Amino acid sequence: MRTVFWENNELKMIDQRILPARFEVVSYRGHKEVAHAITDMVVRGAPAIGAAAAFGLALAGYESASSSTSGLLADLQTAAAVLKSSRPTAVNLAWAVDRIMTVAGKMKEERNVDQLRLLILDEAQKLADEDVQINKRMAEHGAALINDGDTIIHHCNTGALATVDWGTALGVIRTAHEQGKKIHVLVDETRPRLQGARLTAWELEQYGIPYEIITDNMSGYFLQAGKAQKVFFGADRVAANGDVANKIGTYMLSLAAYDNGVPAYAVVPTSTIDLSLAHGDLIPIEERNPNEVLDIQFQGEPVAPKNAKARNPAFDVTPNRLITGIVTENGVVYPPFEVNLKGVVK
Repeated sequence: MRTVFWENNELKMIDQRILPARFEVVSYRGHKEVAHAITDMVVRGAPAIGAAAAFGLALAGYESASSSTSGLLADLQTAAAVLKSSRPTAVNLAWAVDRIMTVAGKMKEERNVDQLRLLILDEAQKLADEDVQINKRMAEHGAALINDGDTIIHHCNTGALATVDWGTALGVIRTAHEQGKKIHVLVDETRPRLQGARLTAWELEQYGIPYEIITDNMSGYFLQAGKAQKVFFGADRVAANGDVANKIGTYMLSLAAYDNGVPAYAVVPTSTIDLSLAHGDLIPIEERNPNEVLDIQFQGEPVAPKNAKARNPAFDVTPNRLITGIVTENGVVYPPFEVNLKGVVK
């Protein structure tokens, strides 16, 4: 089933906060609820967030009591600002919202209010359907980079849960497995929210792909010892020069891979590439609630002292010099990224 989908005039999403202990689908009927769900990480992963925001605008259309298309568009603009503010780093969110608003703006004079509402929902559904096809195209390009017998280090979660369906980096791994390649995955826990240990491991079990969980600080050991041949991860935003903003810890993993001559690939749809930002220093980095760090327990007891403070940046930026290639639905992009990325963004 899809991570994000529309059913019975509701937006439905798999609640990723409670996996793998429980599998539940939650329903939403208002755009503010959707924005909160994005912030609270009921749904996460750049493509999935984008699709959720697009459907959130569809909900906003039905929430609006306006009887004119101009009034409806004004209500949608208010909702768009709410949805865009829910998470700042993932560019897919703003991209999806802007795509829906652009279509609505162009058609508002040609449709009545009810027709415009349906148009917005249709465009959101089109965006979600396209995401699945884009993921599968990326997966084919990326799977060609994986050799039979490879051990792959994977960071965070980039599977079907992070997209509408199939996945980005984990979708590449899944496709290589389905092609018959014998692969093994070392799954970074991905602290502090443990998306690797909770979500990626759960997905790999569904696909029957062999894996082992490692703590984030073990990656260097496996790379230095020659026990991993590839590194794959996703991205929440890629700057025009190929700098990659991704889940915190990606930079350290990429450094270790680079130092040991192990290829490191980011797998992203072209909607994640932000050509308006020259380099990664311009990417806004979300800092989340420090309780995500401080509330971790060991053997049922809090890890941190009672009065401890913490920092919690959710992302870091990996410089383009550490990235071997960027896998997109339009092919694999290699350096110089500032030149070659422009050729795949259409």
